[in-house]
Amino acid sequence: MSDLVTISVEGHIADVRLNRPDKYNAISPEMFQALNDAGTQLLEADDVRAVVLSGNGPGFCSGLDMGSFQGMADRAENRDNESSRSSDVPVNRTPTAENSAQRAAYVWRRLPMPVIAAIHGVAYGGGCQIALAADIRFADPSAKMSVLEIKWGLIPDMSITQTLRQTVRMDVAKELTFTGRILNAEEAQRLGLVTHVTENPREAALELAQEIAGRSPTAVRAGKHLYETTWHAADDAGFGLEAKLQTGLIGSPNQVEAIKANFENRDPQFPDSV
Repeated sequence: MSDLVTISVEGHIADVRLNRPDKYNAISPEMFQALNDAGTQLLEADDVRAVVLSGNGPGFCSGLDMGSFQGMADRAENRDNESSRSSDVPVNRTPTAENSAQRAAYVWRRLPMPVIAAIHGVAYGGGCQIALAADIRFADPSAKMSVLEIKWGLIPDMSITQTLRQTVRMDVAKELTFTGRILNAEEAQRLGLVTHVTENPREAALELAQEIAGRSPTAVRAGKHLYETTWHAADDAGFGLEAKLQTGLIGSPNQVEAIKANFENRDPQFPDSV
């Protein structure tokens, strides 16, 4: 796997770091691939109970690499006028599946275990969308976030339709998208983009990950699946999945171990795989 995104696993926690610090972890084509590869690797990691996602260097992620924007401008200058008119609206060649840019962010939401983002410095554009795909977000008080694509004449397109709607009202989403306004950590928390503001977000994220890793991994994964599947579903779908998942948990080895540990006043000992 590319060293642009690194993964180390200890105590059932995957420590994932964007690793292009000299470029504020800006997303190059190679970084897109590295994010996809890292997420795909963790999809099958049965021994991982929580993921902490952070960035090395001075910021979480500054968004798309500026060189990519220059490439867009160069291609636009050389494009035939008729061709330009016919391509104003992008063609969606995969209507039922996300493209590689969308997958680079949304793969973190698709992981079966909780993903906790630790944000410092900046999370702009694509970096903001990667952070939004996490289940929980910690931010440094000096962190800044922005849905910045409008600055470059673009819309956010890295799965924001599936993530921003979970955190803010539509009018707020529209304002952020139309203006590219830069939010400080306190504003981001007030709007719902950030869960907690803390002086050391990565340390706090790891601490929470450790707490989660001490719970039944089957129940934690079931809880994530429950909310991801039913948050915008009809009542009957939600009720049905609640009952189905609970039936599968009751009497399972991990549920029995949780009960025993509580009655015996000890830490539970769950197996390495789920």
